[in-house]
Amino acid sequence: MVLIGPWSDLPRVKKWTQGRSDDWADRMNHIYTVFILLCMAVLVTTAQFVGSRIQCWTPAEFTEGYEDYVHHYCWIKNTYFVPAMDPVSPNVQAHQEAEIAYYQWVPMFILIQVFLFKFPNVLWEIFHSRSGLRLGQIIKYADWAHYNSQDDRKELIQNLSSTLDKWLATQRQYQHTVFNRILARFSRIVCLICNKREGNCLTALYMCTKVLYLLNIIGQFFLLDAFLYSDYSNIGFEWIKMMRLGQIMRESPRFPRITLCDFKIRILQNVKDYTLQCVLPINLFNEKLFLILWFWLVIMAFICFYSICKWIYLIVVKRNNYQYVKKYLKITEQLGPHDKVLCKSFADDYLRDDGCFVLRMIGMNTSDLVTADLLDCLFVHYRMKTQSKETNNSTETISAPYVDDAEDSSLVEKEQ
Repeated sequence: MVLIGPWSDLPRVKKWTQGRSDDWADRMNHIYTVFILLCMAVLVTTAQFVGSRIQCWTPAEFTEGYEDYVHHYCWIKNTYFVPAMDPVSPNVQAHQEAEIAYYQWVPMFILIQVFLFKFPNVLWEIFHSRSGLRLGQIIKYADWAHYNSQDDRKELIQNLSSTLDKWLATQRQYQHTVFNRILARFSRIVCLICNKREGNCLTALYMCTKVLYLLNIIGQFFLLDAFLYSDYSNIGFEWIKMMRLGQIMRESPRFPRITLCDFKIRILQNVKDYTLQCVLPINLFNEKLFLILWFWLVIMAFICFYSICKWIYLIVVKRNNYQYVKKYLKITEQLGPHDKVLCKSFADDYLRDDGCFVLRMIGMNTSDLVTADLLDCLFVHYRMKTQSKETNNSTETISAPYVDDAEDSSLVEKEQ
């Protein structure tokens, strides 16, 4: 969609996604989830410093200065929760065990979550460029080719084809040792083993990144359990059960709104103990926030699991590479009736897993039209190299002189 008028200067979403070297499931983790968490952190911080963080019920003899002191003290020092119908124990240790120590640190904790969701993408961006190919730049140039004129587009496609051809050539095995053969066999079976010379370095690194995304989401539940001092993993199921039974959302012991605060006041030589009842309005907001976060984490876990299963199927089943290449070559009418063997060799021996992975990424982040043109150019180049190699082999066979053994021995005797 083209924006006109005063809206033409606004940044478009397409500009934000140019040069991406991952799929939509990865972006759900390190872009959209990060954005949601940052919004939550801003909202919680605003609620803490703009509104009333805590309000304690103070005795009548307290002056305004005393009241301000109590509010600040009880916010900094952790309050504790005792159900309204239970008696308050005079045991100080019991109070310490019931303390709520998380509500001051919610914004900082959310920022830690932001880092954990972004961390796998940072690792992917750092390590995938060491394979010799900057995938993000390749996808950016391919995206430019989609929107340029026909002549510029043809030149960009040819440059991309030349770059990929040189990169694929540098990934070949040049030392055929026993260790290399064993590693090659294992890398064909286990898709998480990086083997640059066998053409699955990028693929294995990408699968490791996807596994990290899933492990991060699973670890978030354990991290939230430890942070909230409660069984956070069941909060969503409890809410669903209450909604199904038509029950009113009762006060959760995980996010109590009415707590107690103990403090001492020294007046001359006398120390007086106070136990005040406080209201935490921020916990009403925290409860809804962490409930939404629970449902989002569950959705993200299913998305990551589906994406991993999909990519494992695409990588492990080798026929998928051939079918993927064949589909686009049929679109460009480059595949003849007798080119089936050549197409299979092109997919399995020339492109291999990494080459097909790069082409899939280009197709996911640009368009099928660019992918078809790029595959067409690569296939034409591969066919020319194959025909040239066959011609050279046949020429060497024809031009090699045939000398009979008897004639050869007579020539040697004459020379002697």
